[in-house]
Amino acid sequence: MGIAVAQPGRLTERQWPMLVGRGCASAEARFALIAERLVDAARLRAGDAVLDVATGSGEAAIAAARRGCVVTGVDDVAALSERARERAAVEGLDVTFAAGDAERLPCPDASFDAVLSCLGVMFTSRHQQAAGELVRVCRPRGTIALASWTPAGFVGRVFQTVAAHVPSLSLMWPPGLWGTREHLEQLLGGAVDELTLTRREFVFRFRSPAAFVDDFRESCGPVRRAFDALDELGRRRLYADLAALAADHDRGAGPPLAVPSEYLEAIAVRAS
Repeated sequence: MGIAVAQPGRLTERQWPMLVGRGCASAEARFALIAERLVDAARLRAGDAVLDVATGSGEAAIAAARRGCVVTGVDDVAALSERARERAAVEGLDVTFAAGDAERLPCPDASFDAVLSCLGVMFTSRHQQAAGELVRVCRPRGTIALASWTPAGFVGRVFQTVAAHVPSLSLMWPPGLWGTREHLEQLLGGAVDELTLTRREFVFRFRSPAAFVDDFRESCGPVRRAFDALDELGRRRLYADLAALAADHDRGAGPPLAVPSEYLEAIAVRAS
């Protein structure tokens, strides 16, 4: 399909927020369960040509490959593509990982039976452009399957809390629009014949509220950038608010946290 294979390299200033914005890139394997659920919901068949857009470290691509699909994962962060390639190799899976921007996919029209994105394409800058690319590369009657955090769920609340402390970052959560019916219907419109939406939960597990804040501060880019932008007093206040947010959303029975976060699973069928 003429897709260039990604090579390892340094992250650019544009790529870094995208990488960590997908939700804690250093812990992306945490979301393997979401990817497995998404692939099951897409009803992939062995031999299907599958594209995973903004593949990150390859959770959905690898899940599809386990089901006998012919899989390509596309991402514009070379370091993640290399990690995905290594993970697939450990399992003995043949997956092609390619360099590519979700807003300009390096793929021919109508070249895949299914197009997936698990907590990935939602972080593009131009939503309509990215949605158009998902449709373009999907064959008629093919499947488009997406998993996106909702703005009202825990992850959405995390970013809203951050934005309240650092107003200059207040635009960082338009991605949550992908987790709403209205926005998906606007993006996909007449390009799909069917759109099935299911609200699901992913449960974050940490030993304590402080452990949650420390984890997100280290590995989640927007949170990290917010702490970096504040003075010492501001950092303490943000730390306290995030810890309180995690404690408020905890549904566990003991000291360890079990924090559910809502996401929207969308399964669409491209129009003929």
